[in-house]
Amino acid sequence: MTVDDTGSGAGADGRVDHPPHSVPAERGDPQATEPGDDPLALRLEQLILGAERRYTPFQAARSAGVSMELASRFWRAMGFADIGQAKALTEADVLALRRLAGLVEAGLLSEAMAVQVARSTGQTTARLAEWQIDSFLEGLTEPPEPGMTRTEVTYPIVELLLPELEEFLVYVWRRQLAASAGRVVQAADDEEMVDRRLAVGFADLVGFTRLTRRMEEEELGELVEAFETTAADLVAARGGRLIKTLGDEVLYAADDAGTAADIALRLVETMSNDETMPELRVGMAFGTVTTRMGDVFGTTVNLASRLTSIAPRDAVLVDSAFAEEVVRTGDAPASEAEAAEEAAAAEKEGKEPPVYRFALQPMWQRPVRGLGVVEPWLLTRRGDGGR
Repeated sequence: MTVDDTGSGAGADGRVDHPPHSVPAERGDPQATEPGDDPLALRLEQLILGAERRYTPFQAARSAGVSMELASRFWRAMGFADIGQAKALTEADVLALRRLAGLVEAGLLSEAMAVQVARSTGQTTARLAEWQIDSFLEGLTEPPEPGMTRTEVTYPIVELLLPELEEFLVYVWRRQLAASAGRVVQAADDEEMVDRRLAVGFADLVGFTRLTRRMEEEELGELVEAFETTAADLVAARGGRLIKTLGDEVLYAADDAGTAADIALRLVETMSNDETMPELRVGMAFGTVTTRMGDVFGTTVNLASRLTSIAPRDAVLVDSAFAEEVVRTGDAPASEAEAAEEAAAAEKEGKEPPVYRFALQPMWQRPVRGLGVVEPWLLTRRGDGGR
């Protein structure tokens, strides 16, 4: 929850989030976050937070030893709504403020970086929390007996699951942190730690807009979930990183072009073998990418997106830098003529010919909005490369 300072707070998705057990009230109304006639909701909040409400935003900021302005920035960055001066904050809120401010005071983080930490954490966990409540808990809290409310069933379920889910969250976070730190420290120089050369790919379901007009909402939701789950599992299993999902599209990245190429082709192969799935198209580019708060930005990302929009159905298009990279690493021949010459020379000398995983076919150069003229290459899997 955020303080009521100079404006309203918004959640990670831009919505203004009101306390879970109340309806919006007038700004500054001290009853805005009071439980009213819903004591079970208040009990559930206390169970999850592990503490009772004790402080107004002003009192919490003063107890943490930070200015009201900085407290407002932190709370809003975490994605919580304004609550006026209602007594709705706990000792944990004070401790969180104190910790963030302490990192700034110690010189470990700048104030801007501390706000960014709060924002990135808030956005990530907000999505996780929404998913767990909407999907996970919803399926577990069907009232077993007539007359029982969902809240009455939810409380004991949350009481049992909360410590286990908390431990699992910390475990996954540490694992992801270790993996990310390992990638960063292997960067060639300090500048590459932020702006790195990566392979970036977009995979897009063809004709999704038409599907939304023909399918029931539940069917559409199941299709999107199946697509995102399949893509996420495949990207992770093959050594890539899922950056984000956009319903009918996923964005992923990989440290090398060969890994990204394998992921793209496997996505197309997997989806084409599923009769329930629409056709897929993939666009990829290789080059310098700026990473911020778990997302990727830059011309390379824009180019991959544009290539996706012009890719044929069930096909993969890559830019010239990506093509050059897979040739350089020996994953693809510069041309089929060169591959044939290498095979003939190897046969003449009684040696095994080079084995390439991928093949590249140049396409017509074409103008791409905002990026000038590009030369796409059609990426396919070679029969002698194996799977």
